[in-house]
Amino acid sequence: MTGDAERWLTALLGDAGPGVALAGVGSLGRAELAPGSDLDVVLVHEGREDIAALAEALWYPIWDAGVALDHSVRTPAEAVALGRTDLKTALGLLDIRHIAGDAELTAALRTAHLAQWRADAPRRLPELAAEFRARLDRAGELAFLLEPDLKEARGGLRDVQLLWQVAASQRADRPGPAVDAARSLLLDVRGELHKRRGTDRLTLQEQDRVAAELSYPDADALMAAVSAAARSIAFEVGETFRRVIPAADPGRRGIFGRRGAARVPLAEGVVVRNGEVVLAQNAAVAADPVLGLRVLAAAARAGLPVPVSTWDRVRSAPPMPQPWPAPALAAFVDTLSAGPAAVPVIESFDQAGLLVPLLPEWEHTRSRPQRNAYHRFTVDRHLLEAAAQAAQLTRRVARPDLLLLGALLHDIGKGLPGDHTEIGVELVEQIAPRMGLAPTDAATLVTLVRHHLLLADVAQRRDLDDPATITAVADAVGSRENLDLLAALTEADALATGPAAWSSWKQRLLRILTARVTAVLAGEPPPVTELDARQRAMLAAGELAIDVQGEQIDVVCRDRPGVLAVVSGVLALHRLEIRSLTSLSQQDNALLSALAHPRYGSGPDWSVVRTDLEHYLEEPAGLTAMVGLRAEAYPMPPHAQPASVRWIEDGVTELVLEVRAPDGLGVLHRIAAAITRAGGGVHSARCQTIGADVVDSFTVRLLGDATRDQVGGAVLAALG
Repeated sequence: MTGDAERWLTALLGDAGPGVALAGVGSLGRAELAPGSDLDVVLVHEGREDIAALAEALWYPIWDAGVALDHSVRTPAEAVALGRTDLKTALGLLDIRHIAGDAELTAALRTAHLAQWRADAPRRLPELAAEFRARLDRAGELAFLLEPDLKEARGGLRDVQLLWQVAASQRADRPGPAVDAARSLLLDVRGELHKRRGTDRLTLQEQDRVAAELSYPDADALMAAVSAAARSIAFEVGETFRRVIPAADPGRRGIFGRRGAARVPLAEGVVVRNGEVVLAQNAAVAADPVLGLRVLAAAARAGLPVPVSTWDRVRSAPPMPQPWPAPALAAFVDTLSAGPAAVPVIESFDQAGLLVPLLPEWEHTRSRPQRNAYHRFTVDRHLLEAAAQAAQLTRRVARPDLLLLGALLHDIGKGLPGDHTEIGVELVEQIAPRMGLAPTDAATLVTLVRHHLLLADVAQRRDLDDPATITAVADAVGSRENLDLLAALTEADALATGPAAWSSWKQRLLRILTARVTAVLAGEPPPVTELDARQRAMLAAGELAIDVQGEQIDVVCRDRPGVLAVVSGVLALHRLEIRSLTSLSQQDNALLSALAHPRYGSGPDWSVVRTDLEHYLEEPAGLTAMVGLRAEAYPMPPHAQPASVRWIEDGVTELVLEVRAPDGLGVLHRIAAAITRAGGGVHSARCQTIGADVVDSFTVRLLGDATRDQVGGAVLAALG
């Protein structure tokens, strides 16, 4: 594409005569044009009086062709002067490349700007560091994101440019072959992405197509390659900044803050020097297998980086004995207890090739994508983030060390064939003794991995008023200590997953569940749902009743087959969108509590809603058709993912049917009605809207000859 653009621009400029040059900057200057790229150009001149006419003759055909254009007209002196005050201009001119006209004029501008850039390096490089930090806060780290921005995220193409910009100051060498290869891969991926979408974000729905176009076996292989490339780039940026920024500005020690005092001891054989964690000169490297973990712990606790030279020295230490000696396990746990500060340090430890020899099972998690709407990170980064979140919750549990290890290892089975929980249990049964854990502690760690999904699944998908449910959870966890650990792990796991995985509603359900299980473990009967006085009165009356408090709608009626379908259908009929709903039964009555709001305008006439409820509870025929007519006015998004169903059976309660589908008016009614028609009885339901999707869980009893396939198929058919 770059060659085509250059030939076109050259033809547009034509024979402009002496003293005029057209140069490319940005992606055009770097010869990195993608189908969706802008054309960034500078018309350079030596005071030509006709320059305005020349510029108009050049720009208008580009605009007429519908091509995005970023342009400027300047003399070399004007360009250099602007570059001194405007960082964006200065960075753009570092990429300047001649396209047409007077080549000597372009060369003169490039030479003058490079000289000025090098002279201004002491103030410009700290500005680069500040820009880097701000961009990282916005875009995150490419290697660990499931939908990364290939350009802006850390480890992306913008970071390669940053390395070139630092090299142009002559304060560092130009990056080597590893970064060049990583850049080439990211450019290939970006080019394929731009063919269909004018964006640099590699979204989930594009990954399969891009993988096929670039001959990867599947999207997972593509994303693993992208992650590895981003890691190489990010690693080089970190090392370059640590070397360069202190030299450019003696008051700083790189992107991590102020410089530290020289050689301050942190641990045996470990000191701080110039804001970095390094080995003491007399460190007994050849006789100390725990040295690497002490460096790791000291850096995490201090929140300081470790240079490659230190990891190179650590690599010559003897291998870790098995089982680990007690100081090794203590240092590892100490690292995890540092929370978020531990994440970049462990990443550098892994990048240096030191983590996998200690924890071989880590290899299959590295750069492993989790291509779903919940997870933000790859498996390895998710585990580190979970441990970082768990570090904030250690005051809640009796064994903080086991919580931290459980958070780090709870998904260690991902990336291998089979159920990741079962595989994880098998792996942790080997890892725990190797780390030197006592048998009882190893058993607790295995319990955490085996049941790391239990509390979330039960809290969000099961009937918490069913004593059998609470008793089954109590039997599974075994003790109050295990319950506290699992509750903290559940929260840490959710917080590390993504914004859709944790909410005040989920937190409330988890607290209700843990309180009830705690009571059972203490020998008390399971408590029931704490209904407010208004709800208790409605249930006691045993008559059809509707109570509306803002967006909360409580409906009580006689329990009967299909009641959920009727209530949700009538609400949809009156243009009410249900954001969440729970249902429970007490004796012969059903209570359905929903959060709902009008699709448009004000709320309905509730007397009419009550009349419709009375009618359709007695004669439900025709309701589905009416809801369908109402929903036709609100079409589904054109790119919505298809609905999916899965059955969950883990011995805790009855069968649970989980349905995920695009949100829309009447979706809950269609699901519930389909379950009823197919011979399923809905015992309880927990329904919620997350983003553009509904995630609904129904405790279902199969009636008569009904089968799972029949019920699941009916739901999918109803959802189209």
